[in-house]
Amino acid sequence: MKSKNSIFQDLYQALVTWAEDVNQHEITDIVEGVEQSKLYLKAAEQLPEEKVKQFLDNLRLDIKEFIQRNKADVKGSLYLALMNESFWKNMQDITDKSQVEWSELKEDFNHHGEYQSGDFIGFGILECQNCHEKITYSHASDVADCFACGGRSFIRLSFSP
Repeated sequence: MKSKNSIFQDLYQALVTWAEDVNQHEITDIVEGVEQSKLYLKAAEQLPEEKVKQFLDNLRLDIKEFIQRNKADVKGSLYLALMNESFWKNMQDITDKSQVEWSELKEDFNHHGEYQSGDFIGFGILECQNCHEKITYSHASDVADCFACGGRSFIRLSFSP
């Protein structure tokens, strides 16, 4: 029996592989999607309008019910939160970091490289001014207090190449 960690790693690796594949084959996938949509439209044209309306109404209700049932589970799930962070970390790793730094440069100038708890930051590595703990932000979010000492003042470090 696989451990939860092993299952998580397999799922994560599948997501990474999918993201890389989408990046490599994006145009082909879009063309195929358009062609598939044309086939669906042709089939839909042959259905009576009332059947199409009924299908769409049922789909809306199913999606609404799915969201309501799973909202509470998702909100409190440590597993999904960790998977979300891992996903954004991987997205950060496959982007051009120098381009990201240039886009963050204006915001960094506004902060003079200094951030406080509650400030908004995109990608970046912040170092606590109190204990020098480094905290990596892999997607846009609010700066949190230092996990190590509770410090509220940080300096933004540059990405390593």
